[in-house]
Amino acid sequence: MPAKKKGQKQQAEFNEEDELAFLEAAAQANQTRKQAAATVEEETKKDEGLVLTNLPEKPSVAFPNNTYPEKEIQEYNGHNGYRTTSEELKQIERLEYMEKVVPDLREGAEVHRRVRQWAMANVIKPGVNLFDMCAQIEEAVRRLTGYQPITRGLASLNNCAAHSTPNHNDGRVLQPDDVMKIDFGVNINGNIIDSAFTVCFDPKFDPLLQSARDATNTGIKTAGIDVRLCDIGDAINEVFDAASYEINGKTYQVKPVSNLSGHLMAPYTIHAGKSIPICRGGSGEKMAEGELYACETFGTTGKGRVHSLGDNLSHYMVNPTPPVPRTPQQRKLLKTLQENFSTLAFCPRFIDYIGEKKYQLNLRQLCECHSVVEYPSLSDVKGSHVAQFEHSFILLPTHKEVLSRGDDY
Repeated sequence: MPAKKKGQKQQAEFNEEDELAFLEAAAQANQTRKQAAATVEEETKKDEGLVLTNLPEKPSVAFPNNTYPEKEIQEYNGHNGYRTTSEELKQIERLEYMEKVVPDLREGAEVHRRVRQWAMANVIKPGVNLFDMCAQIEEAVRRLTGYQPITRGLASLNNCAAHSTPNHNDGRVLQPDDVMKIDFGVNINGNIIDSAFTVCFDPKFDPLLQSARDATNTGIKTAGIDVRLCDIGDAINEVFDAASYEINGKTYQVKPVSNLSGHLMAPYTIHAGKSIPICRGGSGEKMAEGELYACETFGTTGKGRVHSLGDNLSHYMVNPTPPVPRTPQQRKLLKTLQENFSTLAFCPRFIDYIGEKKYQLNLRQLCECHSVVEYPSLSDVKGSHVAQFEHSFILLPTHKEVLSRGDDY
């Protein structure tokens, strides 16, 4: 073969090898870029957290001077009627409450209103995964409060009245005829707003929901400085006595859940001693000026008492005076829980959120030694339905303010 043709053939083979190597290198580089982009996207999503569509503006931005709105003021009457016009009490109210506690409470209430109304418009609907729903509501509270600890995120279904929230891999979704209680709190500098409502997309349960709503409003209206707690329970019980509804020809009498109640609240303390009964026979203890309460009522078609069925344990609080745990791992977890939740209620989802791993055994041991208190879910008999409504209110010197009131309930 002539030298010229031989050289041309070698050059062609060389060019083909170069082109193949180039294409292989380009393909590898493209794959590397895709993997890098995917990693960046994954990390970005992790940093951003949950995507919360249409989330409203933070109240602290909307009200930069802490001038949060008053939603409902109720004047005192009867022997307390003088308080409404007392100039001395107005001065006490301004100095002791309006410059300190009330702005935090009003901010928390505004967060609660915005989150629950956003959730009803964007999250809560038949078919939603309950674990995802709660996670989104909790994240919305975190973002609107500037990531202050929240008290809990609860979703109790049907005959379950309280202390239930989905754990990881729960898998349940909301059904159109589920009667679901959404009960969550907002904390601003330890000052707590606790409020709850019931959701059901089947109108046959509307009378049940309305009875609990009316009972809660009656309890708030009856409350006041020097009012006996048992008198509030009597008034609430009367509302339930008159409540019934019919489904498929069967009449259901609505009863109060006698072993659940409203409660006094204090900084970082959701249950601070006094209880507002929702049935007859409560304590004769009196309410006092300056006290912050959560009035919550539960109406049921069941037996009128709740107990643990052992089917859900998801609700915990750190003991205010915890015994010292035995092992370093338990002491470390306890310190983490105290730093993140103080004495506010939390669930395993909250612990996951702060990045703890493989904590389940240590948490169980903290409960066994009473450093952490567990609160199992509470249910009436199977087949019954429970509705709940709750508002936070404060007994100021000249009036009571229903802090968590909104256009929704």
